[in-house]
Amino acid sequence: MSNYRVAVRYANSLIGLAIETKKLEKVRSDMEMLDQLCRELKPFHNFLKNPIINNYKKWEILRKIFKSKIDELTYKFLEILTRKNRENILPEIVEQFLIDYRAYKKIERVNVITPVILDEGLKKEFISLAGKIVGADKTIELIEKKDEGIVGGYILRIGDKQIDDSISAKLRELRKKLIVS
Repeated sequence: MSNYRVAVRYANSLIGLAIETKKLEKVRSDMEMLDQLCRELKPFHNFLKNPIINNYKKWEILRKIFKSKIDELTYKFLEILTRKNRENILPEIVEQFLIDYRAYKKIERVNVITPVILDEGLKKEFISLAGKIVGADKTIELIEKKDEGIVGGYILRIGDKQIDDSISAKLRELRKKLIVS
């Protein structure tokens, strides 16, 4: 079975248990922290993936790091993962858990790229625009990125849709038209 399918099963089980025990927000917070660790601390990520370190040693290290820092449910989940020798797919499980969480809470991630940092008024406009696209029943989580290379305008990504209203895109289109003519 592929790591992706295993990660989906573990994430689904964890979110179901978190909902059932009314610990969803605590577990989500723990998963966001683990996600940040896996993304930003390459040694931690490499430690989880390292096949040379046996799962008992990994559990001892994880236990010392997280014993008093995460919810009991998350702690027990990590223990089960290491006992089943699945700690190597923790980054994938965490990522899938957060996807499942956003789906359960009807949160839509929207990425906006602009050449400048947005002020509150523009953020509200982008949230409103995205709300019209995804539907009023979803909460918008706006993720901003500054890229001076787009010159002006914006690029808005919602799921697999993209609205590119940047000056750089318009210049590319104009260049294509001039070459064809």
